[in-house]
Amino acid sequence: MRAPSEKASSEPGKAPSADVEQFAHNIARMVEEGGRAVAAYLKPREEGRADDQYAQVTDVVKTLGQVADYWLRDPHRALELQSSLGKAYLDLWGNAVKRMAGEPVQPVAAPDPRDKRFSDPEWSSNQFFDFLKQVYLVSVDWANRLVHEAKGLDPHTLQKAEFYVRQIANAVAPSNFVLTNPELLRETVSSNAENLVRGMHMLAEDIAAGHGDLKIRQSDAKTFEVGHNLALTQGKVIFQNELMQLIQYAPSTSTVLEKPLLIVPPWINKFYILDLTPEKSFVRWCVAQGLTVFVISWVNPDEKLTQKSFEDYLREGPLAALEMIEQATGEREVHALGYCVGGTLLATTLAHMASAGDSRIISATLLAAQVDFTHAGDLKVFVDEEQISAREREMQQRGYLEGRKMATAFNLLRSNDLIWPYVINNYLKGKEPAPFDLLYWNSDATRMPAANHSFYLRNCYLENRLSKGEMVIGGKKLDLKAVKAPIYNLATREDHIAPAKSVALGCKFFGGKVRFVLAGSGHIAGVINPPDKMKYQYWTGPKPASANVERWLSRAKEHAGSWWPHWLHWLKAQNPTEVAAREPGGGRLAPIEDAPGSYVKVRD
Repeated sequence: MRAPSEKASSEPGKAPSADVEQFAHNIARMVEEGGRAVAAYLKPREEGRADDQYAQVTDVVKTLGQVADYWLRDPHRALELQSSLGKAYLDLWGNAVKRMAGEPVQPVAAPDPRDKRFSDPEWSSNQFFDFLKQVYLVSVDWANRLVHEAKGLDPHTLQKAEFYVRQIANAVAPSNFVLTNPELLRETVSSNAENLVRGMHMLAEDIAAGHGDLKIRQSDAKTFEVGHNLALTQGKVIFQNELMQLIQYAPSTSTVLEKPLLIVPPWINKFYILDLTPEKSFVRWCVAQGLTVFVISWVNPDEKLTQKSFEDYLREGPLAALEMIEQATGEREVHALGYCVGGTLLATTLAHMASAGDSRIISATLLAAQVDFTHAGDLKVFVDEEQISAREREMQQRGYLEGRKMATAFNLLRSNDLIWPYVINNYLKGKEPAPFDLLYWNSDATRMPAANHSFYLRNCYLENRLSKGEMVIGGKKLDLKAVKAPIYNLATREDHIAPAKSVALGCKFFGGKVRFVLAGSGHIAGVINPPDKMKYQYWTGPKPASANVERWLSRAKEHAGSWWPHWLHWLKAQNPTEVAAREPGGGRLAPIEDAPGSYVKVRD
């Protein structure tokens, strides 16, 4: 890109200057790049390759229409709500007039101190931007009241309305637009709009990368490579089938715990979140503590695997892994650990094995995993009969759900952290995002076979069959009460995917002893929390009697640092016997390739 022809101050409070000729030239270049972005968006639609987006838009309109109908059915009620907004605007205008006259005034509305969108000093020092900010905050508060005070809406509709209003409010924030964001305005003028040229160029690239949908870059993808600077723990792939590769890691101690550890990661993400970098690797840490670690690396499925079901994942995943572990180590009994959806699959596997009297898994660890979906959080916004049917029709065309669809849903749960800051940084400031291993992994999504994903959505999120004892696998209804193996059940306090209260409630459905632990932070950072970082705390206490985590916390004990050593102590207490370290394959299974294997390297 051509450098700006004139540098100017971008300090708050100082008016930047611009080269008019260069500015006009760059605006023309921006329009040209914008045309490429539009072309990238239209191309798959013209070729009939784009997905039908109308179902989601229709649901938004329908849901918000129900909210509007509640208020419009009673003119007095509607007038009262409108009057409250009018009064807030009048108060705000009155304050603005007083401030123009030099009088000190208190703001009508102030952002949350943690809200980074309004951190630039000019949001307060400049009266225009301060007024704009307060208009936005007052309007958002009113819109939230519009939903929260709409009596009579069923809980699901209310949850959807709250979610949709939040997404709209986040999208229309003045911080997201050049002319209404002081920092962006300074940047644009001082660089003669060079930032917008770069931004439109990246926008066109990201729409093309998303095959017509915007695939926001959250990290510098060129910095990372799986097997090069991510997923580096030494090991071998000792078995593979259509759905997974089984990795056994090489020991780093002379003796190991007798019972191996099988890790079942989620199939909706790549397993290397547990082996991110050496200093953050849970897998490497486990190996260093004397555990024989096996990890399932799920395939990134294509249309050939469309009929692979949830039961296939169970049989060709954990159950197949148990057989291979016995061949490789001679040990029939193992410890098992499941993360997120992998934990749900592990719990289902335990119930299935219990129905057959199979007790090979002697302990189970569930990390941020749900077995009951009553309190499953905002992901339930996307789950009702109409939306699932629309998703099934979409999957039927391809045979799978594209990984970016699920990634977008997860990002929307925290759009002010995972979407809009990158829109501003990438496409308005024109800056490449900084390299960040966690966000690289977050964008490395996987596809999901149609049959498996449909079963999961319907049986877990929609009908909550696992905890009710109504899920059927192999012709048998599953009962979690039949699971007698001890459970280590970890929740994270700020989890937006598997909310802490959902995980806590899940404790009551198992038939054996359950150790409930609550970690600080969220779904990823609360789990990937190495002991030497001393970054987040954790809490221990009695088995929860309900989903009320705050009540449980009032009786819990807080501990500084990572939960990892606490878990290891619990695991070793199940069976502390040690044996000589084992090499991958144990001389019985010939290694196929080095870890992390080839399945994990297939991109969406």
